[in-house]
Formats: sequence, C-alpha cells, structure tokens
Amino acid sequence: MSEWPSEWGGAAWLPYVFVLVALAAGTVLWAVARGPVRKPIVLFSSAVKCLAFLLVALAILEPLFTGRRPQPGANLFIVMADNSRSLQLRDREATMTRGESMEQTLGDQQAWRVRAGQDFDVRNYQFDTRLSSVDSFTKLTFEGRGTSLSASLTSIAQRYRGRPVAGILLLTDGNSDLKASDDWSQLPPVFAVPMGKDAPARDVRIDRISVSQANFETAPVSIQVDVASEGYEGEPLMVELLDEDDQVVQHQELTAPKDDDSLTLHFDFRPDNPGLRFYQVRAFSKAEGEQFATPAKSEEATLSNNVRRLLVDRGGGPYRVLYVAGRPNWEFKFLRRALAAEQEIDLVGLIRIAKREPKFDFRSRAGEKTNPLFRGFGNTEDEQAEQYDEPVLLRLGIEDEVELRDGFPQTADVLFRYDAIIIDDVEADFFNQDQMLALQTYVNQRGGGLMMLAGQESFENGGYERTPLGDLLPVYLSRFDGLPDDGKFRLKLTRDGMHPPWSFFRVRSTITDEHKRLEEMPNFVTLNRVSGVKPGAVILASATDAQGQNRPALAAQRFGAGRTSALLIGDLWRWGMRRAEDEPEHDLNKVWRQTLRWLVSETPQRIETKIENSNDATRLGRDIRVTLRDEEYRPLDNAQVEIVVETPEQSSVNLTALPDDAEPGVYHATFIPRQAGAFRVKVSATGADGADVGNAEAGWTAEPDRLEFERLRPNREALENLAEQTEGEVVELEDLNEFVQSLPDRKIPLVETWVYSWWDLPFRKLIVFSLLMIALCFDWGVRRLSGLA
Repeated sequence: MSEWPSEWGGAAWLPYVFVLVALAAGTVLWAVARGPVRKPIVLFSSAVKCLAFLLVALAILEPLFTGRRPQPGANLFIVMADNSRSLQLRDREATMTRGESMEQTLGDQQAWRVRAGQDFDVRNYQFDTRLSSVDSFTKLTFEGRGTSLSASLTSIAQRYRGRPVAGILLLTDGNSDLKASDDWSQLPPVFAVPMGKDAPARDVRIDRISVSQANFETAPVSIQVDVASEGYEGEPLMVELLDEDDQVVQHQELTAPKDDDSLTLHFDFRPDNPGLRFYQVRAFSKAEGEQFATPAKSEEATLSNNVRRLLVDRGGGPYRVLYVAGRPNWEFKFLRRALAAEQEIDLVGLIRIAKREPKFDFRSRAGEKTNPLFRGFGNTEDEQAEQYDEPVLLRLGIEDEVELRDGFPQTADVLFRYDAIIIDDVEADFFNQDQMLALQTYVNQRGGGLMMLAGQESFENGGYERTPLGDLLPVYLSRFDGLPDDGKFRLKLTRDGMHPPWSFFRVRSTITDEHKRLEEMPNFVTLNRVSGVKPGAVILASATDAQGQNRPALAAQRFGAGRTSALLIGDLWRWGMRRAEDEPEHDLNKVWRQTLRWLVSETPQRIETKIENSNDATRLGRDIRVTLRDEEYRPLDNAQVEIVVETPEQSSVNLTALPDDAEPGVYHATFIPRQAGAFRVKVSATGADGADVGNAEAGWTAEPDRLEFERLRPNREALENLAEQTEGEVVELEDLNEFVQSLPDRKIPLVETWVYSWWDLPFRKLIVFSLLMIALCFDWGVRRLSGLA
C-alpha cells in the first residue's frame, strides 16, 4: 500500500527551486514571444526545455515514497483443510478426486504457499470431527466421519483470541454443521475456497427418511422416503425395505427425477413381532443392482448415501388392562375375542354377576347367613364368606389369587399396576369416594388411560354427574341436548377420528374404503346422550339420527399425565353380529385392539429409556436418558442404573448412568459409537433398598456418512454466508495465487511503514540525465534548423 507522493527529501530547497524554475520558464516564454519566428516546432522545443527545468527541480527536491506492509512473520495466517470423507468424491469429467486436488493445491512448493510464508506466520490445521494442528498437509487421509466446521472455527477463535490473525484460508466443500443462524462476525476474515464443482458424478441417494407409528392395525408403521439422483433422469430406480436378516420386506420402482429434484414414497407394513426392530431402506438404479456386492465396479459417486438404517419400536409390553363391568354383556365377549391372539395386552376382568342385596336377617339351613352362591367354595367361616349385602364379582385373567380378591382396588397404588382401565355399564355407587379419587390420581399422576363404555348404568344414567369420576370424562353429564330420539343412529367418523393420533376407530387404509365400510355398518339403537364435549376434548365419531342431527358418539381428551375417552354407543356388539363370508376377521376385533393400544400407548412405565443426541464434536454421540419412578410413580432417586450397549460388532459395552443434577428421577450416560450400524441398549435399575425397579430396552442407528454425503454439490451458500459475515470472500481454486499476491494490500492487523527515495528506483538517475540531455539537444537542433541559433 503506497501514497503518491508522500514526502520530499529536499523540502528545504522547495522555495528556491520554485523561484528558479519560474524564472527559467518565464525567460523561455519571453524569448519565444519576442522572437521573429513562432512556428509550432519552436513552441514544442520551448516546452521541452521547460520540461528539462522540471527534471532538474525534481532531482534537487528528491521525492520520497512511503507505504504500509505486513510486518514479516508478525501476523498469523491460518490454513484449514477439510479431511472428511466427502473429499473422496470425484466430480463429473474430473481426473482427480476433490481430496487429490486439495493435496496438490496444499503442496509446500506451491507458489501461493511460498508467497504467504514470506509475509505471514502460517499455521496449518486439518479438521473432520475434530480440529488438529499439522506441520504440513502431506498426511491427509480424507477418512473423517464428519465435518465439524462450526466447532473447528469456534476452537480457532478461542485459541487465537487477542492475537493478530490476518485471515483464515478455508478449503472445504462446505457440507458441514454450519447453520444459517450462526453468528461468525467476531472471526477474522475467512477466505473460503470451495472444493468441487457443481457437476458431481452420477449418484442415487436417499435424502430424508422418517418413521411414524399408529395404532391403525392395517398400517401400524409408515416409512416416508425421499429419493433424489444426479445424472439418472428418466431411468428406472428401485427402492427396497430390508429387515435385520437383509431380506426384502417390500420394494417399489420409480422413475428417476430431474437433478436437484426428489420423489417421495411410502412403505406401510406391520412387523411380525413386538419390541425393537432394525430395518434398512436401499435405493439404487435398477440396472445396477449388483453394485452393493462389488462396490469397486459401481458407476455412482458413492454408495454411502444409498442405504439408510431405521429403528422401529413396537412397544415393550405386555400391558395390563383392567375391565370393570356391572353385568356380563356382549361387549366383553367381543373384547376378549379380539384380544385372544394379542401378545402385548393382557385383559383382566372384574365382572359383577350379582348386585348386593338389601341387608336383612335371613336364616337358611343350619342357620347359614352367607350368600348361597358361594356355598361349596371352602370359605365356610362367616367372616370370610361373601355376605348377602355385598356384590358377587367374577375375576378373569388374574395373575394370582390375591389380585382383585377384595373387589375393585381401594387405593391408587394398586391401580398403578394397570396401564389402562375400562368401565362398562356400572353405576357410580359401585365405587366409593376413595376409589373414585384413586381413579382420578391414577389418570392424573400415573398417566393411565381410562375409557367408559355406554350402557344403561353409565354416564348420566349411572349417576356420575358431580363425581370425581365424572370430572375425568371428556363429556358433560349435567345438561341434556333436547333433541328427539328415534332410536336409529348411523356411526360417522369425524375428521379427527380419521387421522392420527386419534384414528384408533378407523379400520380401512384409505378414506374412501373407510366411508364405504361405515355405510355398510348396521344402525345402532342405544346411545347415552350428552350435551357436548368439554374444552380440549376431541369428538372422534358422531351418531347421526334419521333427521340428520349429530350427537357425540366417541370423544377423548388428555387429563393430567393420562388420557380419558367415552364411547357413548351402547350396542356396538350389533356390528359384531354381521360379518361377510369372505372376511377373515371381523373389523370389530381390529377396532377393539386398536382402541386398547391407543389407551396404553402413552402410559408411562416405572422405567423408561430415551436416546437423545449429545453435544460431542462428532455429532454421533448419544445421551442415554433413563427415567425412574417409584411404586407411586413419583421420581425415584438413589437408584443404581446399569446400561449395556450392544454394538454392530456383536460386542457389549457396560455403562453406569449418573443422576441428573437438575431433574429428579433422571439418569444419564453418554456413548460415542466408533462405527456405523445399529445399537441396542438394555437398561436395568435397582432401588436404594435393593428392590428391582425394572428393565427397559431402546436403540438407535449411527450413520456418520449420511451427513457427509447428504448433498454432493459444494455448499457455496454456506461458505458465502460465512465469508460475508467475517468480511472475507469466496476464492476460486484457480485464483489462489492471485489472491495471496493481493493479501498484503488488504486490512492486516500489524503493519510497518516503508520509505524509499525516488532516486533509489532502478535506472532512475540514468533516465533523468538522458531525458535532460535529449531535451537540451532537441532544443538546440530545432533552433539550428530554424536559423535562430
């Protein structure tokens, strides 16, 4: 950087020189004006003579030039090279991979490297999942499992805070953890060099994949896959879903879209067994299906983005559901039939087969005072036998003789053993106040599911108005809608009842087929009438009478940690009486199974495990979060939590979870995988008293290459944003030499001032003397030829 001119070495002579030059020039001009000849050549000669005077004046004044330049070796210049696997890609029609091109560019003998070393203290770094300092770039492997550019830049900023950094030269493809919302304004100028061209080699990839699960029996697991390609437009592609044994579960064929476009497809299927299951989705050109067996012969840029792993968790039952009924009925029959082959739900029944009788002094044979229905069961003692004024209850599906021996549980801790409770056709007086409060605690604190079925002694008819149990229900019991009742109702699912997460009453996979199925259902004649649903509740199905009036038929809501629902149709069993001959199983069975799965799907367990992303630099680490609850479902502290992580290599790693400092009952452990694949986690917990809390299972899939090859084109947008924020720029690879040459003229932290005389420039004195002699000789020659000399 220089200024022209900056100083004069002979500044003291400036007044004298000015006067002498002015007198000499004036004399020349006076002579020309008084002379007899005023030819143009004479005027030009005089001007040349004046120029000679100026050259003499310039020599006397001795102009000095000054400027600024970086202090040699005082400023730091940082070179950062991407060492991740995405640099292994070869662009279309390229002779070298991106990594090979980078290695050639970073050679120690490159002109830009030599020039940068003359002015700056150059520091070399390579980065992938972490940042490391290197003496030279001769050992780049391009095997890094990730590109933690954000963390690397943060580390550089912290390491060189307060030190003179002239800039950061960043060589990368830009496919990293950078976010548009990141603020890099405090960094030194970043000069980004994009590696790679916008014309990558042919490639098929899976852009995104998502898994959703519903209680909908015909499609409980839905996988959405977004497939994109480069260079395959119009060609047939194949997408396969494979299980843990690499067997194809489903496959779909599609036509490759245009470059930069993607297509979305779905896989809907039902896993054979409950629990954790790992699957793969694989996309490839139909003509290149053998490339996975021989990757070296593949025509694609990479096969790392053709396969995505996913986890499907089908629950960790069995779940226990308590069914309480005031009398044996048809609904219980169909419910038990539906769950006969269900492995994940155990149904426990408490059925009242006789109401309690009015208390009176009745003398039977031999003075017997107990209920004759229990004669012959061995409980001959009066204090142990059922009395006449107590109901007769039948227990079904119990684990042992103690369960429900005293009837419906009196306390919440006993109810906590069940994941859901169904109340069917039993009056409110069946429950005492403590039992109703226990039910309220069960839903609110335990997070259990509660459903009341319709009947002549349910809802308002059963006296549940203004009771704790009535407060739980999603419908109002205290008001009457006033609509006429003709006893014929058609069931209709609402919009909410057609879509997850409320679609447990839906059976068909398409809405058209579902409407057709509803039209074929019989009329229902029994409906418990309510005036409406409570705020926050959702109407899932309505009952339409002959006049077209709609009444709530099925409603649900969340209550505290749990959920409650109300089925207001009392003769749903009529539907079960009609089945087509070619129908393998009645739809009512599916509805009951879906309903119970919905009831228990969000019920908390005493031990729960959740896998979350950790904040490690690799972005592959997982935080294993374990939540423990005691028998009353309050947070459990002072427990011992052991974790076993099963790796894809069939080895096991044992971890001990530590308590969370902020949240009671929560324990954490961190695991950073060293390879790609499926990881299964098994958790066991023991209370402070040595009692077994329970076991849980979870898992995740690690796919480090997914982020590396999520896109093949360089992410110029991210690099441009980074350069703009730091007042740097994007430098093309072929312009690197020119850029480094211009670097000293940019804004540099530490600079020095240089000064040199005009006379010190090469051949400057010879040039001035020559010009002076030429000017004088030219003037003499002109005058001689003009006859003036």
